[in-house]
Amino acid sequence: MSEKDTISIQLVREALLQSCAPGQATDEVLNKVGIDPAWLQTTDARVPATAYARLWRLLARRGDDEFFGMDPRKLKSGSLEFLCRCSMVQPSLAAGLITGLSFLSLMLEHVPAQLVRQQSLAEIVLLEDDQDPRRAFTYFTYWMIVHGVACWLAGRRIPILAIELRCAAPDFCDDYQVMFSENLRFDRPRTRMIFSADCLDLPIKRSPEELKRFLAHAPANILVKYRDPESLASRIKHNLRQLPAEQWPETEPLAQQLCISASTLRRRLAEEGQTYQGLKDSVRKELAIVWLAEPSISFAEIATRLGFADASSFYKAFRKWSGSNPGHYRSLILNEAH
Repeated sequence: MSEKDTISIQLVREALLQSCAPGQATDEVLNKVGIDPAWLQTTDARVPATAYARLWRLLARRGDDEFFGMDPRKLKSGSLEFLCRCSMVQPSLAAGLITGLSFLSLMLEHVPAQLVRQQSLAEIVLLEDDQDPRRAFTYFTYWMIVHGVACWLAGRRIPILAIELRCAAPDFCDDYQVMFSENLRFDRPRTRMIFSADCLDLPIKRSPEELKRFLAHAPANILVKYRDPESLASRIKHNLRQLPAEQWPETEPLAQQLCISASTLRRRLAEEGQTYQGLKDSVRKELAIVWLAEPSISFAEIATRLGFADASSFYKAFRKWSGSNPGHYRSLILNEAH
């Protein structure tokens, strides 16, 4: 498939699970949106994000439910538009999120949520009762709606530091990591999304015309672009993860390993919107947030593992990456209950 923005067939299968009876009805739906039904029998097929968006809209229209029938109450057609209209008139992203979450909590029975601000970090927590956890697809569909609308309201992508989920890890996580965060944690006491609280102060300045354009392309425009695992940036990040930080090569040796010149390396990364320093910082951040979730690993040890001269340098870098200091992040991520 030549189209870069793609979705795994496994997410198509999940979307069909509760929304469409198997067999001829499924084939008819898939053919209508331009997805070959034979791909359901494979594990590695990918479909255009636009086709997945058409499937979403078709299933929502037929079932009068924009949540794929995954809650006892329907998220009736038009709910996404109403959510956006209510949220976009608020002065800040914090107020917009509170409004949007309140609306979704009224509409959906099993996923009430609230926004919690704790110093430099913010979290959206699902206030589930003691019922069995939802499917991973249910949680991630909810996060896709909330995070997608939040990014649109803010006019920028809001980086997610971590997502915790009560359910077990599904067999397939690749697309979820691309859409949301490398730091997905399963079998946790509660389901929540954690991000920098700085984002909450962003002003909302959206017009009715911008809303119309946003809705015309939803949900394709809130599906994060698929990252080609064969891209140069992805290959470099993969290689960095395999090495201790003190063994990470400088630009010239790295270019030699890749059998290209340093100038070619910089140019090709620039074509992908990346820099080598940015890739190293990205991997350091990924590793830091994973190790901070392990209380047995000290800050000094994390700093050493990441190649920092001392813990103070690590503190400064982590605050730059996440808007929070490591101690506060660790206390939040390890706090199992408010």
